[in-house]
Amino acid sequence: MGKNLANKILDAHLVSYDAKSNLMRIRMDCTLTQDATGTLAYLEFMRMGADKVRTDLSVSYVDHNTLQNGFMNADDHRFLQTVANKYGIVFSKPGNGICHQVNLERFAVPGKTLIGSDSHTPTGGGMGMIAIGAGGLDVACAMAGMPYAIVKPKIVGVQLKGRLKSGVSAKDVIIHLLRLLTVKGGVNKIMEYYGEGVASLSVPERATICNMGAELGATTSVFPSDERTREFLALQGRQNDFKPFERDADSTYDEDIIFDLSEVVPLASCPHSPDNVKPVSELSDLKVDQVLIGSCTNSSYSDLAKAASILRGKKVHKDVSLGIAPGSLQVLKMITDNGILRTFLDAGARILETACGPCIGMGQSPKTNAVSLRTFNRNFHARSGTVSANVYLVSPETAAASALAGHVASAEGLDLTAFDKAVSYPIDSSLLIFPDCTGEVEMGPNIKPLPDFDEFENGPAAISDGDMRGFSAKVMARLGDNITTDDIMPAGADVLPYRSNIDKISEFVFCKRLPDFVGHCKEWGGNGVIIAGSNYGQGSSREHAAIAPRYLGIRAVIAVSFARIHRKNLINFGILPIECKLPDDFSAEASADTISIMLNREKIRICASNGKHAEVANNLTDEEYELVMCGGLLNKIRKGGANG
Repeated sequence: MGKNLANKILDAHLVSYDAKSNLMRIRMDCTLTQDATGTLAYLEFMRMGADKVRTDLSVSYVDHNTLQNGFMNADDHRFLQTVANKYGIVFSKPGNGICHQVNLERFAVPGKTLIGSDSHTPTGGGMGMIAIGAGGLDVACAMAGMPYAIVKPKIVGVQLKGRLKSGVSAKDVIIHLLRLLTVKGGVNKIMEYYGEGVASLSVPERATICNMGAELGATTSVFPSDERTREFLALQGRQNDFKPFERDADSTYDEDIIFDLSEVVPLASCPHSPDNVKPVSELSDLKVDQVLIGSCTNSSYSDLAKAASILRGKKVHKDVSLGIAPGSLQVLKMITDNGILRTFLDAGARILETACGPCIGMGQSPKTNAVSLRTFNRNFHARSGTVSANVYLVSPETAAASALAGHVASAEGLDLTAFDKAVSYPIDSSLLIFPDCTGEVEMGPNIKPLPDFDEFENGPAAISDGDMRGFSAKVMARLGDNITTDDIMPAGADVLPYRSNIDKISEFVFCKRLPDFVGHCKEWGGNGVIIAGSNYGQGSSREHAAIAPRYLGIRAVIAVSFARIHRKNLINFGILPIECKLPDDFSAEASADTISIMLNREKIRICASNGKHAEVANNLTDEEYELVMCGGLLNKIRKGGANG
């Protein structure tokens, strides 16, 4: 029997596979970092003592923290550039564009593997790559030449038939899948797209679908490398990078999904979750205050060309603020050369920097109680920077039509072809700095050393019982389902400048959801535990959502289930993830209960101060158990261990 595409690429990069733990170790060809997570990743890489990167290619992008309202972001940009030059990493300067858009244009190669310290790294799957988002420490290990360990994913075959109707977008395809599968439906799975409908989708459209596959919780998503891939690479002047990669005709999948692209309708992800989906037709009475077109999901030339076709010769509604952020310097040059930029300006749009910007909460916060339509990938509560705002995720076509109407409107039946003429793709590498492996690393005063964490048995309030070891702890928070990394460690202009200063950034943990959390942790001064529901830690790959709580004394998280990246980040910093559902009467209230946690290799026992107790199997692999016991991955590496 033949192989599907995902397994072809995984098998070609397989270093080892352990059937008992179901863990596979994958050789990573390339790495990607961005400035919000990259500073910590490079501090970790330097801590390992490596003299240079061991990958085929590593690229450091500055696209998240481009708002320079003080010295801190500019200092970190300089740190990133000097680190890149010293250790052999390509550096993409501020203004060059969003990492995933630029990587697709300049560096993505079919059949290769990529690991990035950004959860939307799977965008590269639109180019036929296995591209995986991870915490910065895992990316640092990959740069040092260590394989990446993941639970062997199930491969879900998504067969596409037909083609999209005019006014319906690739964004609607992935929102349709989110409605079908939910934000938990892709955990430990790879979504592989195939079928006759694939040929109707361009590489940017495929990238959009792969990008928001992260919202399914998927390990990654992948499209074949075919004639459409060759066309895109030719436009980028990279014809020699093309290689055909497709599934074998007789290959099978662990799960199968079939749907017809012609039946997809314009959709919107409603507040405050990407899987809270409604047809646009049901939202036509909803008045719109703000529309933003951009982000790594929808800022390609083709996205902006369709939006401009709708806006051409018209004016944005008087009550709507429209902002547009091109995804890269290349895209900005293209829309400048062919009149799209003038179309946006004439329509009354605001032109934003080629960066992540408002998607990461970096400016453009909407007004109080606003309805904001965004072509972004996440609409978590308060992520926009305005706690009372309601954010809807839509396609560029729906966004443009709604900006004109002043309410949610469909683009079906509108002309999307005004800028469909052939265009040239300018190749400009002037903002890419290629390393010469010389010089010294420059660190500003806000860049602080990484904290050291105790080994498991050396922590405070340690207890033991036979071969079981553990600790007494205070329950610091009791939370529900789908807690996001934005809930745990918010982004935005107030927080992100401290990403290289763990002591300072820890003051913001749960600040928007649990304002007293940090104070309780400091008052207790010992071991803390968080209790939560299912899918704890969904969203961003930011490892600050693990390391900052660890710095505050959090030693364990008890949850019904965990998001893939966050679970690994917890283990990497010595936080014990316990997967179980506690009885409703297990303890009385958050911030008041004392519990004890004991474990050995086989089981974990949890005892509450009210006499209730629970015992569950220890589902950590041998290597994960060792990492927790030694206080995290950096401790293990310093002792001479290898990455898992």
